[in-house]
Order: sequence, then structure tokens, then C-alpha cells
Amino acid sequence: MLLQNDEDLLERLRAYGVEFVIIGGLCAVIHGASLVTKDVDICCRFDTENLKRLEAAVKNLHPVHRMTPQKIPFVLDEQLCRDLRNVYLRTDLGMLDCLSDVAGIGSYEDALRLSVPCLSGRFRMLNLDAMIMAKQATGRDKDREAIVLLTAIKEKKSKN
Repeated sequence: MLLQNDEDLLERLRAYGVEFVIIGGLCAVIHGASLVTKDVDICCRFDTENLKRLEAAVKNLHPVHRMTPQKIPFVLDEQLCRDLRNVYLRTDLGMLDCLSDVAGIGSYEDALRLSVPCLSGRFRMLNLDAMIMAKQATGRDKDREAIVLLTAIKEKKSKN
């Protein structure tokens, strides 16, 4: 069984200069939602330079594409850098989903514009309103649950 080590995975991305914003379940948890999340979801810039930094950051963590039956190693070439829009990895530190855009939000630049500092300012994550918009746009059952929790958190913060 793979243990998820979110903070070490995020620190590694930061140390290698990967440009990203935390999204998804982990973002909701950091905002205060009591959810279980099994991966780290990020929105990142999908240009060659940033993808190469991502590749370097996870290189010695035995990364494989987890959505392929063959579990192909994560190795980039120029063609992949041009074609990739999302990357779903399994690494020694856990699962990492890298998206080029966020449903209901838009591109990495849009996510960055709607982000706030988190985890002692070391990272950026979608702000509360953006998280709610993203969860509304996906419409899955687990996202509807997150919307209820995030809306309650927003209401509580507005009263303070």
C-alpha cells in the first residue's frame, strides 16, 4: 500500500521551481473541510520548461503514469511536452495529478489569479470562492459534498 506524503511531494515541487497552484481535495482540506483525499491535485503551467522541472522533481521517486495499464515511466520528450494537457502520476511519495486547467476556473494563469498563500506561505491554493466554483463545475457526488462543507466554512468566516 502506498502512503500519501502530500507535504513532502509539494516541497519537492517547490524546491525544483515547478509553477503550480494546489486545487482539489487537498485544497478543500487546507481550507478546513473534513474530507478524505487520496492524491495531490495541482494546476500547473504546461509549457516545456515547467514540465521539465516537474519531471526533474519526481525523477528519483519512480514516477509512472497511473492511468495507463502498463504504468509507463514518466519521461518527457518534446512531443509529449507539446501534447500533454494532464499528467496523472504515482510516485514513491504518493499520487500527483497535474492539470493544465481547472473546471469552472480556467487555465493555470486563471487559477494563479484566484489563489491565496497557504501552508505558511510556501505554496498557493485556490481561494475559497474559486474552490466552490471548481467543485460546482465538476458536479460529481464527492464534489457536491465538498461544496456543502466549503460553503459552511465560507459562511462561518463571513460571520467572523
